[in-house]
Amino acid sequence: MPNQIELFKAYVPILDEVYKATSLTSQLDGNPELVREGANANELIVPMLDMQGLGDYSRNGGYVDGEVTLTNQTIPVNFDRGRMFQVDAMDNMETANLAFGRLAGEFVRTKVVPELDAFRFAVYAGTPGVSGASGALATGEGVIAALRAATNKMDEDEVPAENRYLFITPSLGSLVDDLDTTKSRAVMARFASVAHVPQTRFYSEINQLDGYSAGKEAGGYAKAAGAKNLNFLVLHKAALIQFPKHLAPKIVTPEQNQKADAWKYGYRMVAVTDVYANKLSGVYVHKATA
Repeated sequence: MPNQIELFKAYVPILDEVYKATSLTSQLDGNPELVREGANANELIVPMLDMQGLGDYSRNGGYVDGEVTLTNQTIPVNFDRGRMFQVDAMDNMETANLAFGRLAGEFVRTKVVPELDAFRFAVYAGTPGVSGASGALATGEGVIAALRAATNKMDEDEVPAENRYLFITPSLGSLVDDLDTTKSRAVMARFASVAHVPQTRFYSEINQLDGYSAGKEAGGYAKAAGAKNLNFLVLHKAALIQFPKHLAPKIVTPEQNQKADAWKYGYRMVAVTDVYANKLSGVYVHKATA
């Protein structure tokens, strides 16, 4: 039995690879070396750097003293979701442990990743103070004009040109691709990467279902009442506080399971998503009007 437990634990790094390969937002994950655990289990401590600008140089007095402030900002974890599944011992044995592996991989790919992406997009789009616009985009020329307005706004706000990531719906992205003009290519070249986001993950606000209340047993998420569809998001990576915090899946053997002759598999995802208060200009959101 210990060999089987170790085999199941071997799926943990594979699940991380599934997350990285299928999540549209994983490329925005911050460097884990920049953060540390807070005093409480549901907190992360993130460094914040601020400094003064230039002053006049005096030939007699020399430099004007300046101050550099490095503070540690405590960010509460705002994504903490999980689920427990059960796989019959005989089913798993007869399929050479494929039942467990398939369950784990499919759950991350089809349930965890879409919700985490949708949550992150909604948080960024809904952060007070970020730049943005709204309107109907029906033509490729209209999409390019809106994207040009976004890059111009970021340029004016002195957001670095590097590491700007564009997330756009497939239909709008296709309108741009169909143009295939020098102008459209020039605009799209301004982004470090372009990701097509299904509309089902792209809302200004979502509701996360608790998994046990009446009508919410299926879990997952849904578009919030009054929320807008997002047309596109431009995100500067350095403006984001995005750190996934995987906890190892919990494995319960059939011998430990008091209710059934079955393996139990629990998955929990803990993460933090936010925008630095002094870098709000690094987020630009374009919302649909309807």
